[in-house]
Amino acid sequence: MTEPDYRFTLANERTFLAWVRTSFALVAGGVALDQYLPDLGPPVARTVVGAALVVLGGVLAALSHRRWRAAQRAMREDRPLPPVPELAVLGYGVALLAMVVLVLVVVS
Repeated sequence: MTEPDYRFTLANERTFLAWVRTSFALVAGGVALDQYLPDLGPPVARTVVGAALVVLGGVLAALSHRRWRAAQRAMREDRPLPPVPELAVLGYGVALLAMVVLVLVVVS
């Protein structure tokens, strides 16, 4: 196993931190949706969507560490970088929740 060029290691860390910032934003959005938008749809729907955002943020944070570790290992073993299934989780999860929030906005 060889140590990769430090620039690639630092780029991998920056990518990890970007994923973590995104997960924090999802968690904050979930809390804000539930706590600060009392007129947005029924309380149960708001709580479910807020909780889903918090869960998505937590899952994304965990997956981002797994992704960072896999990319670091691939660079050290001089292998191609692994695919990024986390993008599908994030993309489809946010799209689905955005549609639910849109329905809540239209209904309210």
